[in-house]
Amino acid sequence: MKRIIIHWTGGPHKPTGLDKEHYHLILDGSGELHSGLHPVRANAGPLKPGAYAAHTLNCNTGSIGVALAAMAGAQERPFKPGSAPITAAQEAALTHLLVALCDQYQIPVTRETVLTHAEVQPTLGIAQRGKWDITWLPGMTQPGDPLAVGDLIRERVRTARRTTAAPAAATQPGWLARIVEIISNLLWRSK
Repeated sequence: MKRIIIHWTGGPHKPTGLDKEHYHLILDGSGELHSGLHPVRANAGPLKPGAYAAHTLNCNTGSIGVALAAMAGAQERPFKPGSAPITAAQEAALTHLLVALCDQYQIPVTRETVLTHAEVQPTLGIAQRGKWDITWLPGMTQPGDPLAVGDLIRERVRTARRTTAAPAAATQPGWLARIVEIISNLLWRSK
């Protein structure tokens, strides 16, 4: 796999069946990790209709789709986070998940390889029909520049990679083991 693309689902804090069809991994409102219906390997290519996670227009091959179950009813202008805004638990869990995926698939943390859906068009030059996920995070009053928000997420991943796994395990017992289990299951299903 070449890259990870980060999304919000535009739905409630609990992953729906549709969410599971489109994303490989989904973090619910409490930060708990859920598997999608398609293994990561299904997006390695060549893509088979209906047999891969279709999360990003014309950019699914080689891309892992990660989503935050959030932002139901959100509005970009004037900004309203909707009835299920991104939670601090999701934001923290996202960092740990991205670290695990980057390590598992040997994906470097760059603008071209770990990016939000909103960054795909300006960074990779692939039109995305006005997608603005993820341009807002908890603590922000308005959506920000896609690249600036992406840079913030990437810096958190780099910082987390420089620290040991012990602090993460101490704050969320079993979380890292759950990530490894889900990734292993996805790899096993794909064989």
